[in-house]
Amino acid sequence: MTITVRLPPLVTVDGSGLVAEIEAYLASLPAPARITVPYISPLGSTLQPWTASYPVPRLTLLDRITHRPARPVSVSAAGHLRLTSRYIGAFGWLQGAMWDSAGRVCLLGAQAAVLAHGYGTPATVTTARVQLMEILHATGRPASSPDEYNDRPATRQADIHHLLDQAASRAQRLGL
Repeated sequence: MTITVRLPPLVTVDGSGLVAEIEAYLASLPAPARITVPYISPLGSTLQPWTASYPVPRLTLLDRITHRPARPVSVSAAGHLRLTSRYIGAFGWLQGAMWDSAGRVCLLGAQAAVLAHGYGTPATVTTARVQLMEILHATGRPASSPDEYNDRPATRQADIHHLLDQAASRAQRLGL
């Protein structure tokens, strides 16, 4: 006696028929019913490291043998400025000193920390600082250095983030 099992139409053992049917249904929906913006979870988001979307500097075998640091990750001046803003956001901002025992940093301290963590080169930092000076002077906030602006009593952390964002946008427009 042979028993024959019949599956419903459009359903295969691996379920690909059902997937095709769902895709066809979704494609048949009118355009306004489709979600056109990214979904934002009402439960919040996950905490990401300040280096998110950038690779971690990796030691090669030769680096390990010679006891030298890993080759720095190549970042543009715009990328360096964005990483600097993220670093300040992650560890805190400070005036009047490069860093403190709690880990907070000033603008220069954040740039030095990004460089010390292996992102960019001293030339990248120099280019980024030139962009900061350009934005300070173009927006009517002349200063002898970005550090002087950082230490002014009227400067807030939001001002530093805004300055870094403007400088990063300018550097990206210029291809730096």
